[in-house]
Amino acid sequence: MRIGIDARTILNPDKGEAIGVGHYTYQLIRHLLEIDQENEYVLFFDYRVREKDVKKFSKPNVKIKFYPFSDYKKFLPGAYNEILGTATLVKEDLDVIHTTSPLSRIPVSYRGKTIVTVNNMAAHKVPDVFPRLSVAKNKIDLSLMAGKADKIIAVSESVKKDLQDILECPAGKIEVIYSGFDKRFSDKSADTREAVLDKYGIKNDRYMLFLGTIEPAKNIARLFEAFNIFKQDYKNRGANFEYKLVMAGKNGWLAEEYKQMAQDLGIGKDVIFTGYIIGDEIVSLFSQADFFVMPSLYEGFGTTVLEAFATGTPAIVSGVSSIPEIAGDAAEFVNPLDAQDIARAMLKLAEDENLKQSLREKGRKQVEKFNWEKCARETLEVYKSFS
Repeated sequence: MRIGIDARTILNPDKGEAIGVGHYTYQLIRHLLEIDQENEYVLFFDYRVREKDVKKFSKPNVKIKFYPFSDYKKFLPGAYNEILGTATLVKEDLDVIHTTSPLSRIPVSYRGKTIVTVNNMAAHKVPDVFPRLSVAKNKIDLSLMAGKADKIIAVSESVKKDLQDILECPAGKIEVIYSGFDKRFSDKSADTREAVLDKYGIKNDRYMLFLGTIEPAKNIARLFEAFNIFKQDYKNRGANFEYKLVMAGKNGWLAEEYKQMAQDLGIGKDVIFTGYIIGDEIVSLFSQADFFVMPSLYEGFGTTVLEAFATGTPAIVSGVSSIPEIAGDAAEFVNPLDAQDIARAMLKLAEDENLKQSLREKGRKQVEKFNWEKCARETLEVYKSFS
């Protein structure tokens, strides 16, 4: 077979580091190329990506292709880009093309077999926590690709159900294939951990960790409200308050307003914003945290939950969307709309060492269910269904 994969989410000059869909695309391709030397792969990268940055994907059965028509985007109407995109794909004579996000659209006029991975349905499920224009574009692109695709890969049963309920996609068209877990999340040396904590000024504090983009979809306002309640409850028990809330992740929509919100609630000195965190630092922050908290309003998969489990970090998570499916019985669940409930869970984990140890043990078992090789093998079977 000749298999095309849209890799424009990797090393994308507009998106920065490979997070989210970019990480999924990178891991999927890497593991496909490890397990499959029989089929041919054509990898399509953004035209601005440097050739030296994609050499790691070079294999005898791989062709690297850049999208040249991106040059015309600013100068020609959308219809021309559709025509040029179709011509680029047709020229490669593919048996199937896989795009790893509906936002990386395959041209409407392309008639070849198409697969799309849907990582989340957030624009439909929680539209109020995103900018309106972004929601409108996401809905249009998702609807177009879900209708066009011959097969849809959903990253969770929750996403599959939403595709069926909201877009009326037939169940037989959707394959649920769980994403994997990055094996770099193993214990690092004490020296590495100490250096990271020093860097962010949290060396001598107990802390709970949040990891994710600082934006409304992550329920930051209620997280801060819950932390403030937790702080008061903790002090009311006669103990010295020694916790920090470490907010690790890049700034998203309304990020600056959250920094002001922390000040207004009187927890400004207790909240540490780290900004974007690189891989090894993430491991260190997890491994030293008293517990992890993720009160998201929606998650299509919930990779950070698995990262917490892998580092032996007890987790407080929302009981919504895909999160219970991914977390199993290995986390403390909360109602993300109830700050009091989130604060209750914080106090519970802060005081109960036996509970934390139980969650650590369950988490390490749960994370073993997810791996990238399994994801790649199951995805390859979907490709083969077109042969």
